[in-house]
Amino acid sequence: MVRASGWQGRRCRLWVLAAVAGLAVVGCRGEGGESPGAAAPVAVPVRVAEVAAGAGQQALRFAGSARARQRASLTFQVGGTLATRPVEIGQAVKAGDVLATLYNPQLGPARDAARARLAELQAQAAQARRDLRRAEQLFQRGVLSQADQEQQQARLAALEAGVRSARASLQQSEQLNGETRLRAPFDGSIETLMVEPGEFVAAGQPVLQMAAGDGMEVEVLVPAALLNGLVVGSPVPVWSVLADQPLSGRVAELGRGASLGSVLYPLVVGLDGPVQAGDALEVGLQPADAEALSVPLAAVMRSAAGLSVFRLTDQRVERVAIDVDGFEGERALLRDGPLSAGDQVVYAGISRLADGDTVELLP
Repeated sequence: MVRASGWQGRRCRLWVLAAVAGLAVVGCRGEGGESPGAAAPVAVPVRVAEVAAGAGQQALRFAGSARARQRASLTFQVGGTLATRPVEIGQAVKAGDVLATLYNPQLGPARDAARARLAELQAQAAQARRDLRRAEQLFQRGVLSQADQEQQQARLAALEAGVRSARASLQQSEQLNGETRLRAPFDGSIETLMVEPGEFVAAGQPVLQMAAGDGMEVEVLVPAALLNGLVVGSPVPVWSVLADQPLSGRVAELGRGASLGSVLYPLVVGLDGPVQAGDALEVGLQPADAEALSVPLAAVMRSAAGLSVFRLTDQRVERVAIDVDGFEGERALLRDGPLSAGDQVVYAGISRLADGDTVELLP
């Protein structure tokens, strides 16, 4: 009896231990009877941006002002006093219209003197021809010597040369008198008036400026590297500074030499659109590395292994090593690597991420 009682006591203790172990297991399970190892992973909230081709594709802008494609500063070829100027700023004119007249008291008398000198020499030459004919007749009769005949021939030749010189002098004098009238070289409008009637004007001094209304252009100075790949006719973007409106432009002229004292090269762009002379414009040019990939600087991580980013694929992130070639603005320019244009990289929430984590995209 004593032995049976001892065995029953041990059996009771075993049942108690088993019950306690069962309670412990139940207490360690979660709701629904699942263990902690089977719990769903928590998504990390992040923000992403796309890998772009170039530094955000933003062109470098160079400022200039619009001007007429055909323009001219008009001057007199002789000096004198401005007599009349029957035009005003903005007035439309036709080719050949008289825009201003000049008074020079020496031009009229010089022209009259040239005319008189020509008439005198023409009369003397006519008399010398008659004298030569009579001398030839006398020479044939044996009355006049050959020397006298040659002398008459030389006199006629000299007078004829004098006639030609006098005729050229008269032509020059008449041209100078014609230069006292300033005419429009093409159809257009008056842009600037530089001299008022009554003022003295030197030969070659600008009197007024006019421009044609059939097209506009803008000239800017740019570094030589930005001209690579451009040819006459290449399209380039142009913006109006005041309205920030895009315009259509094409390369009209390319400078192949820097201006005196400058390392910048002139670039002339023809404009298509509602632009007036003097409007402030900006010409956009893409840098040579415009095709390079770029990512936001905030997406780049530094570690002992080098630079890297988190690339998003199917709601999970993976660490991707990158090589940075330079910086432009708030973006890092990349060398060729595993990233492609359009890939998404994390730029906010990086500190809470590990390779392979599931993420939730924030707006």
